[in-house]
Amino acid sequence: MIDPVVLKGFRDSLPGQEIPKKRLISKLEEIFSLYGFSPIDTPALEYTSVLLGKGGGETDKQIFHFQDNGGREVALRFDLTVPFARFVASHAGEISRPFKRYHISKVWRGENPQKGRYREFYQCDFDIVGVDNAYSDAEILSTMAFCFDTIFQGDSSRYMFHLSHRGLFNEFLDSLCVRDRSVEILRTVDKLRKIGRDEVARLLSQETGSAEKAEGILSFISVVEKEDFLATLARLEGLIGHETASSKRMKDIHTLLVQEGIADRFMLDPSITRGLDYYTGIVYETFLTALPSIGSVCSGGRYDNLASLYTKEDLPGVGSSIGLDRLIAALEDLGLPILGSRGSADLLIVSEDKAGSYEEDVKVASTLRSRGVRCDIYPFDVKKMKAVYDYCDRNGIPLVLIHNWKGERILKDTRSKESVVLEASEVAGAVEDRLS
Repeated sequence: MIDPVVLKGFRDSLPGQEIPKKRLISKLEEIFSLYGFSPIDTPALEYTSVLLGKGGGETDKQIFHFQDNGGREVALRFDLTVPFARFVASHAGEISRPFKRYHISKVWRGENPQKGRYREFYQCDFDIVGVDNAYSDAEILSTMAFCFDTIFQGDSSRYMFHLSHRGLFNEFLDSLCVRDRSVEILRTVDKLRKIGRDEVARLLSQETGSAEKAEGILSFISVVEKEDFLATLARLEGLIGHETASSKRMKDIHTLLVQEGIADRFMLDPSITRGLDYYTGIVYETFLTALPSIGSVCSGGRYDNLASLYTKEDLPGVGSSIGLDRLIAALEDLGLPILGSRGSADLLIVSEDKAGSYEEDVKVASTLRSRGVRCDIYPFDVKKMKAVYDYCDRNGIPLVLIHNWKGERILKDTRSKESVVLEASEVAGAVEDRLS
């Protein structure tokens, strides 16, 4: 016998987990379509040279790579952004400018598994490529707000988008004369929530050669309680010494968010740097106010130079990625439903005399399915209703339509335990009323 064990960091998904996930994905796809994004797909496997060195040192260590049967060096994608940059370069003559895409699929990273973080997980990306201005930055942020407003059913107090700008941070490093160490410093600052201020200060002192400069960086990335977006931006400009192109971009983005009426969902947080090397402009992470410990559930930024690794054409881009598995784990912890997620069917049709009523059962199911009701027909003669109710419980089915030996149609609600005897002509309306 083979031990049916699953690899560490990987997992099976039961219907009770997969159904709400698919429902969430379907709703997100609907939102992306509302914003004019088009779906694409890319291979799970890429040549190692396409992926290696594009995300940074830590990411390179986490890539699953190996030789295929032909001796070629290949790797599983660690995110959906780098393959997208390769995709854009490969199909430059076939896509519009700007090009707006979304992609929801699995990625793989060999990191330490923990709650909401696995080695195989779903990402949900949406990007705009071919334009570099505040409007495209703000449209990605608007899409994020729409998604989370939908997921949390209009309660924007449950989440906060934290924004920053790589340019602002680099301009401050220029003033400290440590810009040449920016990659290492950015990676260290990105670990602030994981390892704490003291350890970050120690590492920054090593990287800058000065405890004073380390403290200056920590001061720059600090968040002042109750300081609003523009006040924070003014403070950062003061530390840099003047207004910069990066601070001007952030002001323009903020103006657009105010005009759309969603600025209250965004805070300027200079500690946000994002660990991946390819970001060049605005960057962002999303935290749940009641569960900040689970980490960011949606992140991204502007990456104006990534596609240049594969093509000479100038293809600036900006995008965001929702971590579906982590977000779903958070919603479960908070006891929140996933968009009113439902079970495998709305109604189970059961007959005590299946041989005598199967034709009628099929007609009832066909009528209800044509009206959008998801119907399951129980495949056995019913001897004990307990087995039927166990089946409904395991599959999240709220209603049972029982055809008994007397020829009666009984609609039972497994949630309220209420039952009603119906005429055949009353079944469809009664089912729809219960579901609504």
